[in-house]
Amino acid sequence: MSQTTPSIYEIAVLPGDGIGVEVMQACVALLDAAQKIDHGPQLKMTRYDAGAQHYAKHGEALPERTLDAARAAHAVLFGAMGWPNVRYPDGTEPIPQLDLRMALDLYAGVRPIRWFAGLPKVLTDSRAENIDFVLVREQTEGLFYARGKGSVNEAGESYDTMQITRRGTDRVSRFAFKLAEQRKRRRGQANVTCVDKANVFTSMAFFREVFNDAAKDFSGISFDHAYVDAMALTMIKKPWALDVMVTENMFGDILSDLAAGLIGGMGMAPSADVGDDHGLFQPAHGTAPDIAGQDKANPGAMFLSGAMMLDWLADRHDQPELEQRARLIESALETVLGDGAVRPMEYGGSAGTKAMTEAVIAALPQAFATLK
Repeated sequence: MSQTTPSIYEIAVLPGDGIGVEVMQACVALLDAAQKIDHGPQLKMTRYDAGAQHYAKHGEALPERTLDAARAAHAVLFGAMGWPNVRYPDGTEPIPQLDLRMALDLYAGVRPIRWFAGLPKVLTDSRAENIDFVLVREQTEGLFYARGKGSVNEAGESYDTMQITRRGTDRVSRFAFKLAEQRKRRRGQANVTCVDKANVFTSMAFFREVFNDAAKDFSGISFDHAYVDAMALTMIKKPWALDVMVTENMFGDILSDLAAGLIGGMGMAPSADVGDDHGLFQPAHGTAPDIAGQDKANPGAMFLSGAMMLDWLADRHDQPELEQRARLIESALETVLGDGAVRPMEYGGSAGTKAMTEAVIAALPQAFATLK
């Protein structure tokens, strides 16, 4: 995709399954409303089929048409995919998001975690109000490399192989350091932590070695290391001390859910899957079959993922108006949650998906006036 500044941004919208459909509908409505307020660059959002339910009906989880659209789009906006009783013949789950990561080479999984007024205070320490860190997860190798390649032999032994390469680790490490540079410009300081298990596994010791080599090119950013088990403890004891972390695929998968718990749950945990040429943006939560179709889902994570998409497009295409729109969406959401009159069901309130969406859209004009 060219990095020139287009007049219209093509967005491939993949709602998926369960609450993915509901939060996506909410996000598209919010993005449309924000665009009408700031009269800035246009997003042309086109919906495409994919997911477990599509597989159950048509025998394919990620149609070629959808994959082609994702490749051609300026960005992909993704809901959630998967369903408990839908499986491939081998018993595994259709997971188009993983297929997209590999097909588009989305090697950096970006999971920002930030507490702001109106979110639950999971930790009693008042410093937890300062939680603001980003977990960067390598997404094309690690233990997930074994997906579809594992084996079970006649001796009753099963094996999955972890892959760590210099190329994969180097590029995700550099991505983390560049992200830290951006945060340093806004916050005045930044640090990158390499999270591994270098004391046990040769592959993890190699991961750390490659990380250290990459760090040499970023003299303005401090860095350190942490074993993954120690990091899990740190995330509970003093998460306000964390900044940017970079880690292997499986470790990142586990730690990102723990991180979401620090701010009350997955409903406020956005994410981005980013490569050199493509970006996909989605809430970190799943399809939640237990509440799907009941207007109970919190669309907050989807809203914040939409804002992440705007930031990425703004940086990639030198389009500051889109960055301003991202701040507009964040500000409106923070205003609604901070006021407390409209509170998501996820946090003990009575507001469902539609009520939250209406409240955030209603808050846009005030937020726009404040940002101007």
